[in-house]
Amino acid sequence: MNTLTKSNVRLFASSNSWIEGDAVRQLYAAAVCEGMRLAVGFPDLHPGKGSPVGAAFVTERLIYPYVIGGDIGCGMALFKTDLVQRDIKLSRWADLRFDLEHPWEGDMQEVLATSELESTEFDQALGTLGGGNHFAELQLVDQVQDAKAFRRFGLRKQQLVLLVHSGSRGLGESVLRNYVDEQQARGMDPESFGAAAYLQGHDLAVRWAKVNRALLAQRFVQQLGAEAELLWDGGHNSITAREHEGETVWVHRKGAVAAEGEAVVIPGSRGSLSYLVKPLGDGESRAWSLAHGAGRKWARSEARQRMRERFGMHQSTQTPLGGRVICEERDLLRSSRRSGRSSPTRRVRFDAKRVLCRHGGIETTGLRLAREQRPCRLQPSWLRFSSVNAKQLAQPGFQPDPSRCESGHGCHLLSRCN
Repeated sequence: MNTLTKSNVRLFASSNSWIEGDAVRQLYAAAVCEGMRLAVGFPDLHPGKGSPVGAAFVTERLIYPYVIGGDIGCGMALFKTDLVQRDIKLSRWADLRFDLEHPWEGDMQEVLATSELESTEFDQALGTLGGGNHFAELQLVDQVQDAKAFRRFGLRKQQLVLLVHSGSRGLGESVLRNYVDEQQARGMDPESFGAAAYLQGHDLAVRWAKVNRALLAQRFVQQLGAEAELLWDGGHNSITAREHEGETVWVHRKGAVAAEGEAVVIPGSRGSLSYLVKPLGDGESRAWSLAHGAGRKWARSEARQRMRERFGMHQSTQTPLGGRVICEERDLLRSSRRSGRSSPTRRVRFDAKRVLCRHGGIETTGLRLAREQRPCRLQPSWLRFSSVNAKQLAQPGFQPDPSRCESGHGCHLLSRCN
C-alpha cells in the first residue's frame, strides 16, 4: 500500500478557528512520511517543534518518536475530593503555600516502590508541575447534562474536583534525546532494537507522568486538609500500538487526548468552563483521539505584551468569574489570560462528544496553581482538508480552495458539516 498517496488528512476547524498556516503545513508535511495512514488536526492545532501540537497520527510499519516530542506522557488527571461547595474558603486557600514547583519532601523511595517505577536521575522532579502550560486547578461542577452518566462516573454535583496537568518532566526529554542521537528524525521499525529501547523508555515516562499527577494531587489536597480519589487520567503525548482490522497500527498523539469510548476531560482556559465528555461516532476517523484543549490565539511573547498594556496584576490574578490564580511569574500570568485565547464551547460541540457535565473550574471555586496558565481553546465547526493534496498543501504559500466540496476525491477543502 502506497501510503504516500493514500494517507488521509483531516483537519477539524472552521473559518472562526484561529489556526496558523504553519501548523497546517506541519500537519500535511507529517502526513507524507512513509507509513503514514492518517493525520488528524484538532481545533486546538498550533505549531510545534518539528510537528504540530493538537494532532494525532496513525502509522503502519514505522513509528516516529520525534512526532510526539519530549514531554512523553504529558496529560491530565481528574480527581474527586471529599470537599463540597460549602467547604470553599477561597481567600484563605489563596494564601496557602502549595509549593508545587519545589521538590516533594516525602519518602520518594516508597512512592517509587509502590508505583513500581525504577529510580532515575529525575526522581527529585516527581510530584512537581513543571513549565509550559501545566497547572493544578480546583473546580466545582457547574451543570450536569446527563445525570445518569454523571452518577456512573462517581460524582455529586456539589463535590469539588481537582484537575492536574503535568508530564514526565526531564525524563521524557532524555528518552527523546537518546532516540534523536541515534536516528535523527527518521522513523523506526517497531520490531527493531532501536525501537525496543525507545519504547521501553517511552513506557517508563508514561507511567512516571501518571504517578507525577497523582503525587501532585496528593500534595495539593493535603494543603486543604482534604483527600482525593482518581477518577480519570488521560495522556496527551504518546505512541501506542492498536490492533485494527487484523493488523497493528501505531497511534501517535501530540497534544491530543486518547478517547476510545470512555469519558474524558476537555479543559477550558483560565476563566472558562471545562467539560467532561463522552466520545461519539467512529473513533477511527479521528484517530481514536480528541482535542486536548491547548490551542493558542497569540504567541506567548505577543500575549504578554498585549496583556501588559491592557491589564494590571489584580486583573490577572482574579478571573472574571471570581476565581483566584496563584502564579509567581508575572509574565506567565499575563501571557495566559483568557483574552489571549478563545472559547472551548464550540470546540466541544463541534468535536462530536456527548457532554456529561460542565466544570465551573475557577469561575466559581477557582483556585489554580501553575508556572504558566494553560492556553485557551479555538472555536471550531467542521472543515476537512483532503489527503490527496498533502504534498501540495505542505508547501509554503499554498491556499486551499474553499469552493471545492467533499463530494469529490481530490478536493482542497471539504465542505462545512454541521
